[in-house]
Amino acid sequence: MQQWLCEQVLGIQSADVDEKPPPRRSQADIRALNLAATAQFYEREGHLRVPRKHIERILLDSDGNGSGEQEVRELKLGAWIGNQRSRAATLSPERVEQLSAIGMRWA
Repeated sequence: MQQWLCEQVLGIQSADVDEKPPPRRSQADIRALNLAATAQFYEREGHLRVPRKHIERILLDSDGNGSGEQEVRELKLGAWIGNQRSRAATLSPERVEQLSAIGMRWA
């Protein structure tokens, strides 16, 4: 009913495929991006004392199919690192191990 009202009364049409926003990333994808940004920061700086407001830029394959198109993503790495440290007691052992392998200091 709402779709009919939008189309017939208001003259609003559905968005084309190229107008629709990209699908949302899963929590696993977001975690993987943050881990990649953490590793990149550690390799460049040699530590993980990330300022709370730091934003890390990482280069990604934009469509995931190897076409060569790349995009830059900005991640709030400082806030994410702080959150991981404050939630250390509730993180899975796997995530603690991943972060420790990169160089995370928990205290």
